[in-house]
Amino acid sequence: MDEGLIGDWFDAYSDDVYRFLVYYTARTDVEDLLQDVFIRAIDGYDSFKGEASPKTWLISIARNIAIDEARKRKRKDWRKLIGLYETRSEISPEERHLSNEQQVILHRAITQLKRDYRDVVIFRGIEELSVAETAAVLNWSESKVRVTFHRALKTLKSRLKGVYHDEE
Repeated sequence: MDEGLIGDWFDAYSDDVYRFLVYYTARTDVEDLLQDVFIRAIDGYDSFKGEASPKTWLISIARNIAIDEARKRKRKDWRKLIGLYETRSEISPEERHLSNEQQVILHRAITQLKRDYRDVVIFRGIEELSVAETAAVLNWSESKVRVTFHRALKTLKSRLKGVYHDEE
């Protein structure tokens, strides 16, 4: 196992994994989860076959850790987790980024999507993974990724249409 390689991956992909965890968990305090991702990567390095990119593999690990964390906390209502942004007194860089009203509205709309839609919107729309990478992370066919992404965007646009038309 090459710990130097994992260190290089941390330097290259930690921001992407961090951003994914923030969006996926709807929390800004994900540093412990980020650390868990790279610990699990070190422990599971032998299982990395190189069929996917390191970024895809790390985000796949991050997704599993986030799901485990959500189960552990037994919080299934993601809207409640959004409240954590509003209750913190210190402002992190991620919170500053989310302070833009339209981004907050969009973020809330994404967190309210059903899990499959939320996953594919985060991977394709926010993390900008390819269809193939998204399919690898979610263990779906590429066709399912395309169809689900299309349906998720349609649902998201429908939910946001009323919000943005009300402002005009």
